[in-house]
Amino acid sequence: MRTHVLAGGLWAIGLITLVPADVLHAKDSPVYELRIYKCEPGKLPALNERFRNHTLRLFEKHGMENVAYWIPTDEPQSTDTLIYVLRHASRDVAKQSWKAFLEDPEWQAVAKASQEKDGKILAGPPISVYMAPTDFSPEIGPARHDRLYELRVYTAAEGKLDAMHARFRDHTDRLFARHGLRSYAYWQATDAPQSKTTMYYILESPGREQAQESWKAFGADPEWQAAKQASEVNGSLLAQRPESTYMTLVDYSPAE
Repeated sequence: MRTHVLAGGLWAIGLITLVPADVLHAKDSPVYELRIYKCEPGKLPALNERFRNHTLRLFEKHGMENVAYWIPTDEPQSTDTLIYVLRHASRDVAKQSWKAFLEDPEWQAVAKASQEKDGKILAGPPISVYMAPTDFSPEIGPARHDRLYELRVYTAAEGKLDAMHARFRDHTDRLFARHGLRSYAYWQATDAPQSKTTMYYILESPGREQAQESWKAFGADPEWQAAKQASEVNGSLLAQRPESTYMTLVDYSPAE
């Protein structure tokens, strides 16, 4: 297992989703939006201040539900990256909400004041990935400040996303729980081409040491080894190694 560097996989995935793409999720179904902000050096505190004092409230004003906000635990992302998830009533509503937010005079004043005070905060455009919960995802509720979270990104080999989902549904999720890894959420990307290959999920554990011990026990579990072997008779389900980012909630994130 490796710790994911956001300048690689997720950064690239997000840039792809910024362009128009086919939406493979029902237009009137709730959607989640994973967003990743990378800051200029030394500007993460300014970004956090803006979110804490203004942005979350203005998101809610325009119909965007704040699910959770995290900072990666490992450098350099711990000093320059914010990761968060929003919930929208539908993809159409998300589009309308973002338009209303960006045109809100209060937001425009906040952004202008922030620019004048702190200069350029973001190193590039925010990453946005729209996602739908998988059928085996737990209900997505408030996160906890006393827990460590791990964002994982799995890219399936061509034509094997359904098989990967089946393995999680029938085996992996239950075995995670057996070894102390609590599943917070599972999502599938909604926009092509990631909708055919990519699953995002978040695990919760008491801390880094416990998470590493849990992963070791999970990997050594004979039931997991048998399930993995049986599911890969015709080749690996993954096109590349999973990507992993450990994270903790920021102080202003909604939480239990």
